[in-house]
Amino acid sequence: MTAPVTYRDLTTLPELAAVVELERRVWGPGYEEVVPVPILAVTVKRGGILMGAFEDERMIGFVYSLPAVKNGKPTQWSHMLGVVEEHRRAGVGHRLKLLQRERALSTGFDLIEWTYDPLQALNAHLNFGKLGVIVLEYQENIYGESSSPLHKGNPTDRFVAEWRVRDPHVERRLKGSPGLPLGPGEIAGAPSANQTQTAGGWLVCGDIDLSLETPWVVVSIPVGFSEMLVRAPDLALAWRMATRRIFTTYFTREYHAVEVCLDLENRKGTYQLKRRM
Repeated sequence: MTAPVTYRDLTTLPELAAVVELERRVWGPGYEEVVPVPILAVTVKRGGILMGAFEDERMIGFVYSLPAVKNGKPTQWSHMLGVVEEHRRAGVGHRLKLLQRERALSTGFDLIEWTYDPLQALNAHLNFGKLGVIVLEYQENIYGESSSPLHKGNPTDRFVAEWRVRDPHVERRLKGSPGLPLGPGEIAGAPSANQTQTAGGWLVCGDIDLSLETPWVVVSIPVGFSEMLVRAPDLALAWRMATRRIFTTYFTREYHAVEVCLDLENRKGTYQLKRRM
């Protein structure tokens, strides 16, 4: 029988050392950008949030954020969420984010932000569909070249996810309300910023359109980008460069990302961008 997963705040030095080891395990051999024990210890003592997930007494995941300031207001910057591979589809990451939100609310924070790779469709689904984030900001190669095997050889372009933890929209998503901005039929009819085709088992980005001025724009991405990075790195780089042009253009034009829908059968995700009025 599988032991139940338990969760708790991490404060002791042995717990912090276990986080560092889990960072290396999750981000792979040779990963050099670990957050060390002294930094974890200081931020936890001064308003950071660090929580772990355990199977028996074995740490299987953690979430870590540190205090930050945005537009003169205190926020939490969620720097890392890591879960061991065998537990990534068991809801552990989702539960850690909910506990992070509870801690942030209890100490008066309204906003948690973090970065994630916009080409990671399953992460996007968690962020938009289950947590209720929105995205207004695209950062090009924000971390430089990564030493992690998960990212190596591809620019570290990232979305900045805004989790406005008190918003009614977030409350609805956390309660499981679908509330998709566009339904499947509307997605099919919305103008697309890029065309796609399948070749050699991969979704390939074709022509892109940077001239759209409609209230809604949809953007296609592949499902399985991590596998693509390993097995088809040139294609992964082509996706990065194409989507970089799309998102930077439309975000500059006052669009923001509000949802992503997955078509796992066709290994395709679709972002919905809404123009701010």
